[in-house]
Amino acid sequence: MTQEFLTSFAAEAILVTVKLSAPLLLVALVLGLLVSIFQAVTQIQEMTLAIIPKMVGVALVLILFLPWFLSTASNFMSKVLSSLPFYLGLG
Repeated sequence: MTQEFLTSFAAEAILVTVKLSAPLLLVALVLGLLVSIFQAVTQIQEMTLAIIPKMVGVALVLILFLPWFLSTASNFMSKVLSSLPFYLGLG
């Protein structure tokens, strides 16, 4: 295994991680901000009001984006697994 392979593998792994986590984190961020503004305006300080909308939003995004998540992760893994024999000297 060369240093270039390891560097490109690490960079691509980080990029795939960011791509897969971004939709979930953005939805949680936006919903958390909206709930915080609502709580500040109405002065309702209920913990479940802060957590439940984020949980539901993240679950919906996970369900909607699941095919894309699986496709992205499987493409990355197939690329890594197909290039491993060459770098291990088996191909």
